[in-house]
Amino acid sequence: MAKKPTDTSEDRPGRIKQLRMVARVVHQNNPKALPLAALVGVAVLAVFVVVGVLTGDLWLWLPPGIMIGFLAGFVLFSRSAQSIQYKMLEGQTGAAAAILENMRGNWQVAPAVAVNRNMDIVHRVVGRPGVVLVGEGSPHGLAPLLAAEKKRVARVAEVLIYDLQVGNGEGQVPLNKLQNKVMKLPRNLKKPAVAELTYRLKALPSGPQMPKGPMPKGMRMPKGPKPRMR
Repeated sequence: MAKKPTDTSEDRPGRIKQLRMVARVVHQNNPKALPLAALVGVAVLAVFVVVGVLTGDLWLWLPPGIMIGFLAGFVLFSRSAQSIQYKMLEGQTGAAAAILENMRGNWQVAPAVAVNRNMDIVHRVVGRPGVVLVGEGSPHGLAPLLAAEKKRVARVAEVLIYDLQVGNGEGQVPLNKLQNKVMKLPRNLKKPAVAELTYRLKALPSGPQMPKGPMPKGMRMPKGPKPRMR
């Protein structure tokens, strides 16, 4: 029997469409970003062309010039898109979880493991450093949430626990530096220990059900139903 064709042809239009959407958002927020990325790519290519002409080996220098020029322009475009993403997420509840879930490497992110009525939220991240608790909200509201979550984690696993607060205040981590901050933490555990830690933490009761993705700032947790009077 003949093999069924793969779905790669169906995936490509989706990726191209997604790239166009990102380019549109980047252009709307920073009209100079795309021309600048193209200019950098052309400038890098021009350097390779000049070297090729001077050495008499233009066709030898042209292919790597095209590839490196495209790569340089794409890297600049990606950084512009990431910077705009941070600006759009800034101030939205759940933004930290969205950033953490896009980290490279083997990280297990449990969003909103602790939440209060003022929408101060604690997310739990498990990786080679151990357990990282990331809070977003008011420092006053996060302090008891982080302390309580530390105690919960300590009951099921003896591991290093880090706590971070996202924000622009003193002692807080800005949203655009959160990934780097977490990924630069010391590697205290080996991979098998990380898997065991993840399994142990599954025994903890899950937090309240939260909508996926960032939410507008100022949203509050709904009150639970009041008991009926007999």
